[in-house]
Amino acid sequence: MSATRGARVRALAKINLDLRVLSRRADGYHELRTIFQTISLADTLDIAFTPGRKSSIALADNRIPDNLVLRAAQAVMDILRRPGRVEMRLTKRIPMGAGLGGGSSDAAAVLLALPVLAGRDVPLPDLCRLGRELGSDVPFFLLGGTAVGVGRGTELFPLPDAAARPGVLVAPDIHVSTAEAYRLLSASLTTGLQENKIVSFQSQAWDWGCRQPAVNDFEPVVFLRHAPLARLKKRLEGTGAVSALMTGSGSAVFGLYRTAEEASRAMASLRDRDLAGGKGFRFGLVSRARYRSMWWRALHEHTGANVWPLPSRYLR
Repeated sequence: MSATRGARVRALAKINLDLRVLSRRADGYHELRTIFQTISLADTLDIAFTPGRKSSIALADNRIPDNLVLRAAQAVMDILRRPGRVEMRLTKRIPMGAGLGGGSSDAAAVLLALPVLAGRDVPLPDLCRLGRELGSDVPFFLLGGTAVGVGRGTELFPLPDAAARPGVLVAPDIHVSTAEAYRLLSASLTTGLQENKIVSFQSQAWDWGCRQPAVNDFEPVVFLRHAPLARLKKRLEGTGAVSALMTGSGSAVFGLYRTAEEASRAMASLRDRDLAGGKGFRFGLVSRARYRSMWWRALHEHTGANVWPLPSRYLR
Protein backbone atom coordinates (compact mmCIF):
# COMPACT_ATOMS: atom_id res chain seq x y z
CA MET A 1 0.00 0.00 0.00
CA SER A 2 1.37 3.40 -0.99
CA ALA A 3 2.10 5.85 1.77
CA THR A 4 0.15 9.08 1.98
CA ARG A 5 2.19 12.29 1.99
CA GLY A 6 0.57 15.30 3.58
CA ALA A 7 1.25 18.84 4.73
CA ARG A 8 -0.49 21.84 6.21
CA VAL A 9 0.30 25.07 4.37
CA ARG A 10 -0.77 28.69 4.79
CA ALA A 11 -2.21 30.69 1.91
CA LEU A 12 -1.52 34.35 2.62
CA ALA A 13 -3.69 37.30 1.63
CA LYS A 14 -2.42 40.27 -0.37
CA ILE A 15 -3.04 43.98 -0.42
CA ASN A 16 -2.45 46.44 -3.23
CA LEU A 17 -0.08 49.14 -1.98
CA ASP A 18 -0.77 51.09 -5.18
CA LEU A 19 -3.15 50.43 -8.07
CA ARG A 20 -3.57 52.28 -11.39
CA VAL A 21 -6.03 51.24 -14.11
CA LEU A 22 -5.19 52.13 -17.71
CA SER A 23 -6.97 51.31 -20.97
CA ARG A 24 -9.11 48.30 -21.80
CA ARG A 25 -7.10 45.62 -23.61
CA ALA A 26 -8.02 43.71 -26.76
CA ASP A 27 -8.56 40.56 -24.64
CA GLY A 28 -11.23 42.31 -22.57
CA TYR A 29 -9.07 42.87 -19.49
CA HIS A 30 -7.72 46.25 -18.38
CA GLU A 31 -4.07 47.21 -18.42
CA LEU A 32 -2.92 47.59 -14.80
CA ARG A 33 0.00 48.97 -12.85
CA THR A 34 0.01 47.78 -9.25
CA ILE A 35 2.22 46.99 -6.28
CA PHE A 36 1.31 43.71 -4.62
CA GLN A 37 2.21 42.86 -1.03
CA THR A 38 1.72 39.62 0.89
CA ILE A 39 0.36 40.01 4.43
CA SER A 40 0.13 37.69 7.42
CA LEU A 41 -3.66 37.10 7.26
CA ALA A 42 -4.01 33.57 5.89
CA ASP A 43 -6.21 30.61 5.04
CA THR A 44 -4.99 27.12 5.96
CA LEU A 45 -4.88 24.26 3.47
CA ASP A 46 -4.40 20.65 4.54
CA ILE A 47 -3.36 18.68 1.46
CA ALA A 48 -2.41 15.04 1.01
CA PHE A 49 -1.37 12.89 -1.94
CA THR A 50 -1.51 9.09 -2.09
CA PRO A 51 0.06 7.42 -5.15
CA GLY A 52 -2.28 4.98 -6.86
CA ARG A 53 -3.48 3.54 -10.13
CA LYS A 54 -6.38 5.96 -10.50
CA SER A 55 -6.69 9.67 -9.86
CA SER A 56 -9.27 11.43 -7.73
CA ILE A 57 -9.54 14.86 -6.12
CA ALA A 58 -11.62 15.64 -3.04
CA LEU A 59 -12.10 18.85 -1.07
CA ALA A 60 -13.80 18.35 2.30
CA ASP A 61 -16.75 20.58 3.21
CA ASN A 62 -16.58 22.48 -0.05
CA ARG A 63 -19.18 25.25 0.01
CA ILE A 64 -17.66 27.49 -2.66
CA PRO A 65 -19.01 27.05 -6.23
CA ASP A 66 -16.32 26.49 -8.87
CA ASN A 67 -13.65 26.43 -6.15
CA LEU A 68 -10.23 27.46 -7.48
CA VAL A 69 -8.60 24.90 -5.18
CA LEU A 70 -10.22 22.04 -7.09
CA ARG A 71 -9.40 23.61 -10.44
CA ALA A 72 -5.78 24.11 -9.38
CA ALA A 73 -5.47 20.50 -8.22
CA GLN A 74 -6.87 19.24 -11.52
CA ALA A 75 -4.47 21.47 -13.48
CA VAL A 76 -1.51 20.08 -11.52
CA MET A 77 -2.62 16.47 -11.93
CA ASP A 78 -3.03 17.00 -15.66
CA ILE A 79 0.53 18.29 -16.02
CA LEU A 80 2.12 15.76 -13.63
CA ARG A 81 0.55 12.73 -15.31
CA ARG A 82 1.03 10.73 -12.13
CA PRO A 83 -2.12 8.99 -10.83
CA GLY A 84 -3.06 9.24 -7.20
CA ARG A 85 -5.62 10.46 -4.70
CA VAL A 86 -5.60 14.15 -3.68
CA GLU A 87 -7.42 15.03 -0.47
CA MET A 88 -7.76 18.60 0.77
CA ARG A 89 -9.39 20.59 3.54
CA LEU A 90 -9.52 24.38 3.35
CA THR A 91 -10.00 26.53 6.44
CA LYS A 92 -11.02 30.03 5.37
CA ARG A 93 -10.02 33.12 7.32
CA ILE A 94 -9.45 35.56 4.48
CA PRO A 95 -12.80 37.27 3.73
CA MET A 96 -14.09 36.44 0.27
CA GLY A 97 -14.80 39.11 -2.33
CA ALA A 98 -12.87 41.79 -0.45
CA GLY A 99 -9.93 42.39 -2.81
CA LEU A 100 -7.54 40.29 -0.68
CA GLY A 101 -6.88 37.50 -3.19
CA GLY A 102 -7.88 34.65 -0.88
CA GLY A 103 -9.15 32.31 -3.60
CA SER A 104 -6.12 33.02 -5.77
CA SER A 105 -3.75 32.37 -2.87
CA ASP A 106 -5.52 29.08 -2.08
CA ALA A 107 -5.04 28.02 -5.71
CA ALA A 108 -1.36 29.01 -5.67
CA ALA A 109 -0.88 26.97 -2.49
CA VAL A 110 -2.05 23.89 -4.38
CA LEU A 111 0.26 24.68 -7.31
CA LEU A 112 3.24 24.93 -4.96
CA ALA A 113 2.50 22.03 -2.59
CA LEU A 114 0.99 19.29 -4.73
CA PRO A 115 4.00 18.70 -7.05
CA VAL A 116 6.25 18.35 -3.99
CA LEU A 117 3.94 15.75 -2.41
CA ALA A 118 3.42 13.92 -5.71
CA GLY A 119 7.12 13.59 -6.44
CA ARG A 120 7.30 15.76 -9.52
CA ASP A 121 9.07 19.07 -10.17
CA VAL A 122 7.18 21.70 -12.15
CA PRO A 123 9.37 24.61 -13.39
CA LEU A 124 8.30 28.08 -12.27
CA PRO A 125 7.36 29.23 -15.82
CA ASP A 126 4.92 26.31 -16.05
CA LEU A 127 3.49 27.07 -12.61
CA CYS A 128 3.02 30.71 -13.62
CA ARG A 129 1.27 29.64 -16.82
CA LEU A 130 -1.12 27.46 -14.82
CA GLY A 131 -1.63 30.37 -12.44
CA ARG A 132 -2.50 32.80 -15.24
CA GLU A 133 -5.09 30.35 -16.54
CA LEU A 134 -6.70 30.16 -13.10
CA GLY A 135 -6.79 33.89 -12.33
CA SER A 136 -4.88 37.15 -12.65
CA ASP A 137 -3.73 37.27 -8.99
CA VAL A 138 -2.56 33.64 -8.79
CA PRO A 139 0.98 34.12 -10.24
CA PHE A 140 1.84 36.71 -7.59
CA PHE A 141 1.24 34.16 -4.83
CA LEU A 142 3.78 31.86 -6.48
CA LEU A 143 6.41 34.51 -5.64
CA GLY A 144 5.32 36.58 -2.61
CA GLY A 145 6.79 39.67 -0.96
CA THR A 146 6.55 43.05 -2.68
CA ALA A 147 6.22 43.12 -6.46
CA VAL A 148 5.10 45.30 -9.35
CA GLY A 149 2.36 43.77 -11.47
CA VAL A 150 1.72 45.03 -15.01
CA GLY A 151 -0.56 43.95 -17.85
CA ARG A 152 -3.36 41.96 -16.23
CA GLY A 153 -1.21 41.94 -13.10
CA THR A 154 0.38 38.64 -14.14
CA GLU A 155 3.65 40.14 -15.40
CA LEU A 156 5.60 40.50 -12.16
CA PHE A 157 8.81 42.28 -11.16
CA PRO A 158 10.27 42.15 -7.64
CA LEU A 159 10.63 45.30 -5.56
CA PRO A 160 12.69 45.74 -2.40
CA ASP A 161 10.56 44.60 0.50
CA ALA A 162 8.29 47.26 1.96
CA ALA A 163 9.10 48.57 5.43
CA ALA A 164 7.85 46.09 8.02
CA ARG A 165 4.94 48.21 9.21
CA PRO A 166 2.09 46.69 11.23
CA GLY A 167 -1.38 47.14 9.82
CA VAL A 168 -5.10 47.11 10.53
CA LEU A 169 -7.47 45.69 7.93
CA VAL A 170 -11.25 46.02 7.86
CA ALA A 171 -13.36 43.85 5.57
CA PRO A 172 -16.90 45.30 5.78
CA ASP A 173 -20.00 43.32 4.90
CA ILE A 174 -20.31 45.26 1.66
CA HIS A 175 -20.22 43.64 -1.77
CA VAL A 176 -18.44 45.57 -4.49
CA SER A 177 -19.00 44.28 -8.01
CA THR A 178 -15.61 44.20 -9.74
CA ALA A 179 -17.27 44.27 -13.16
CA GLU A 180 -19.30 47.34 -12.20
CA ALA A 181 -16.23 49.06 -10.72
CA TYR A 182 -14.34 48.58 -13.99
CA ARG A 183 -17.34 49.78 -16.01
CA LEU A 184 -17.71 52.96 -13.96
CA LEU A 185 -13.99 53.62 -14.08
CA SER A 186 -13.70 53.00 -17.83
CA ALA A 187 -15.79 56.08 -18.61
CA SER A 188 -13.07 58.32 -17.14
CA LEU A 189 -10.06 56.69 -18.80
CA THR A 190 -8.51 59.03 -21.37
CA THR A 191 -5.26 58.76 -23.30
CA GLY A 192 -3.73 61.77 -21.54
CA LEU A 193 -4.72 60.47 -18.13
CA GLN A 194 -3.18 57.06 -18.91
CA GLU A 195 0.15 58.66 -19.81
CA ASN A 196 0.13 60.62 -16.55
CA LYS A 197 -0.63 57.47 -14.60
CA ILE A 198 2.24 55.59 -16.20
CA VAL A 199 4.72 58.34 -15.35
CA SER A 200 3.37 58.71 -11.80
CA PHE A 201 3.41 54.98 -11.15
CA GLN A 202 6.93 54.66 -12.55
CA SER A 203 8.09 57.27 -10.04
CA GLN A 204 6.28 55.42 -7.26
CA ALA A 205 7.97 52.13 -8.15
CA TRP A 206 11.46 53.64 -8.49
CA ASP A 207 11.18 55.60 -5.25
CA TRP A 208 9.36 52.84 -3.40
CA GLY A 209 9.45 53.43 0.35
CA CYS A 210 10.15 57.16 -0.01
CA ARG A 211 6.66 58.29 1.05
CA GLN A 212 4.99 59.19 -2.19
CA PRO A 213 1.21 59.12 -1.66
CA ALA A 214 -0.34 55.79 -2.63
CA VAL A 215 -3.21 55.65 -5.11
CA ASN A 216 -6.04 53.23 -5.84
CA ASP A 217 -7.92 54.31 -8.97
CA PHE A 218 -11.02 52.38 -7.90
CA GLU A 219 -11.57 54.47 -4.78
CA PRO A 220 -13.44 57.45 -6.35
CA VAL A 221 -16.02 55.32 -8.18
CA VAL A 222 -16.42 52.72 -5.43
CA PHE A 223 -16.64 55.30 -2.63
CA LEU A 224 -19.33 57.15 -4.59
CA ARG A 225 -21.47 53.98 -4.54
CA HIS A 226 -20.46 52.80 -1.06
CA ALA A 227 -20.08 55.78 1.27
CA PRO A 228 -19.22 53.64 4.36
CA LEU A 229 -15.94 52.67 2.66
CA ALA A 230 -14.97 56.32 2.25
CA ARG A 231 -15.78 56.92 5.92
CA LEU A 232 -13.73 53.87 6.88
CA LYS A 233 -10.65 55.16 5.06
CA LYS A 234 -10.98 58.52 6.82
CA ARG A 235 -11.45 56.71 10.12
CA LEU A 236 -8.18 54.80 9.67
CA GLU A 237 -6.38 57.98 8.65
CA GLY A 238 -7.74 59.57 11.81
CA THR A 239 -6.21 56.82 13.94
CA GLY A 240 -2.73 57.80 12.74
CA ALA A 241 -2.21 55.50 9.75
CA VAL A 242 0.76 56.61 7.65
CA SER A 243 -1.09 55.17 4.66
CA ALA A 244 -4.73 54.09 4.31
CA LEU A 245 -6.07 52.58 1.10
CA MET A 246 -8.73 50.30 -0.31
CA THR A 247 -7.25 47.10 -1.74
CA GLY A 248 -8.19 45.86 -5.21
CA SER A 249 -11.69 46.91 -6.21
CA GLY A 250 -12.76 46.57 -2.57
CA SER A 251 -14.31 46.25 -0.21
CA ALA A 252 -11.44 45.79 2.29
CA VAL A 253 -9.62 48.91 3.51
CA PHE A 254 -6.29 48.83 5.34
CA GLY A 255 -4.10 51.20 7.31
CA LEU A 256 -0.34 50.93 7.91
CA TYR A 257 1.19 52.28 11.12
CA ARG A 258 4.62 53.23 12.42
CA THR A 259 4.55 50.97 15.48
CA ALA A 260 2.70 47.92 16.78
CA GLU A 261 1.37 50.04 19.64
CA GLU A 262 -0.22 52.50 17.22
CA ALA A 263 -1.80 49.65 15.27
CA SER A 264 -3.13 48.09 18.49
CA ARG A 265 -4.68 51.37 19.59
CA ALA A 266 -6.23 51.86 16.17
CA MET A 267 -7.73 48.36 16.22
CA ALA A 268 -9.11 48.87 19.71
CA SER A 269 -10.70 52.17 18.71
CA LEU A 270 -12.79 50.72 15.88
CA ARG A 271 -16.50 50.44 16.60
CA ASP A 272 -19.27 48.36 15.05
CA ARG A 273 -20.21 51.29 12.81
CA ASP A 274 -16.66 51.37 11.43
CA LEU A 275 -16.71 47.63 10.68
CA ALA A 276 -20.04 47.96 8.78
CA GLY A 277 -21.07 44.43 9.70
CA GLY A 278 -17.68 42.96 8.78
CA LYS A 279 -14.48 42.07 10.59
CA GLY A 280 -11.26 43.78 11.55
CA PHE A 281 -7.81 42.18 11.59
CA ARG A 282 -4.32 43.05 12.74
CA PHE A 283 -1.68 42.05 10.20
CA GLY A 284 1.97 42.39 9.26
CA LEU A 285 3.68 42.70 5.89
CA VAL A 286 5.39 39.46 4.80
CA SER A 287 8.65 39.78 2.89
CA ARG A 288 9.62 37.51 0.02
CA ALA A 289 12.30 35.80 2.14
CA ARG A 290 9.85 35.22 4.98
CA TYR A 291 7.22 33.96 2.53
CA ARG A 292 9.56 31.36 1.08
CA SER A 293 10.85 30.40 4.52
CA MET A 294 7.24 29.77 5.55
CA TRP A 295 6.85 27.35 2.64
CA TRP A 296 10.14 25.63 3.43
CA ARG A 297 9.03 24.99 7.03
CA ALA A 298 5.66 23.65 5.90
CA LEU A 299 7.13 21.22 3.35
CA HIS A 300 10.59 20.48 4.77
CA GLU A 301 9.80 16.77 5.26
CA HIS A 302 9.01 16.41 1.57
CA THR A 303 11.52 18.68 -0.17
CA GLY A 304 15.11 18.11 -1.09
CA ALA A 305 16.57 21.64 -1.07
CA ASN A 306 15.71 25.19 -0.10
CA VAL A 307 15.44 26.56 -3.64
CA TRP A 308 12.41 28.06 -5.37
CA PRO A 309 10.05 26.56 -6.23
CA LEU A 310 10.70 23.81 -3.72
CA PRO A 311 11.80 20.50 -5.30
CA SER A 312 10.37 17.15 -4.25
CA ARG A 313 12.53 14.63 -2.41
CA TYR A 314 10.42 11.87 -4.01
CA LEU A 315 11.55 12.76 -7.53
CA ARG A 316 12.39 9.65 -9.55
